[in-house]
Amino acid sequence: MTFTLEGPVLEGGRVRLEPLGHRHAADLAVAAQEDRGSYGYTWVPGAGEVARYIDAQLARAAAGKLAPYAQVDRRTGRPVGATAYWDPRLWPDGERLCAIEVGFTWLAASAQGTGLNTEAKYLLFRHAFEEWEVARLDLKTDARNSRSRAAIESTGARLEGVLRNWSRSWAPGEDGRLRDSAIFSVTEREWPAARARMEERLARFAPA
Repeated sequence: MTFTLEGPVLEGGRVRLEPLGHRHAADLAVAAQEDRGSYGYTWVPGAGEVARYIDAQLARAAAGKLAPYAQVDRRTGRPVGATAYWDPRLWPDGERLCAIEVGFTWLAASAQGTGLNTEAKYLLFRHAFEEWEVARLDLKTDARNSRSRAAIESTGARLEGVLRNWSRSWAPGEDGRLRDSAIFSVTEREWPAARARMEERLARFAPA
């Protein structure tokens, strides 16, 4: 049977990752309109763009390219951001997943630095390695985005290099230009150490 990319609900102490749908639109619009100062290198929909954003993500999901999630803060029960599995690559037999990327991630300003993002990554990584048994997991960001790079590195992912002129730039004033992308990965052999590192990091945050 050919592998089909479908992301199940993933639940932690701080965050519940729910398959993205239009039921999340109103709360995501509120989340996206908080302080947007940290979105300089990342496209995050404005309040009036959320419905179209969800439509686009669901279209990618229907094409088998993406499994999008709403990040729901368990304290309030409200979505505070989004993330996704995407770009699935299969082994030659077409039946098993070889590698996956985690991306399309953004969080409301009030949810940043709370441990919610760390736990979301932990849940996504754990499912990919322990349920899908992937050989590697990728993450990419604008090479200039030091905040995003630090967050990725905190998971134990390793920088593999910078891909020049790799994808569209989302930086203000750079419409039509390409960005350099820093690519990181975790392999199946590195997952136990990365898991321990994220669990240790999560333990430092205040209880949810």
